Amino acid sequence: MTDLTWQKSSYCAQGNSCVHVAVHDNTVSVTESSDPSGAILRTTPTAWAALLRSVKAGINHG
Repeated sequence: MTDLTWQKSSYCAQGNSCVHVAVHDNTVSVTESSDPSGAILRTTPTAWAALLRSVKAGINHG
């Protein structure tokens, strides 16, 4: 998965405080813009969609 096409959120201001997302072979990959070659979190589209719904709804699971 070295040829991922990363997308940055349209809500992201300039700087290194952004999340980048890529989709490939039914896997969602997420990394931070300050270190895009560092850790990459991988999840399913279903789990990613559930996370986004929770964030948009303001649900706090912690």
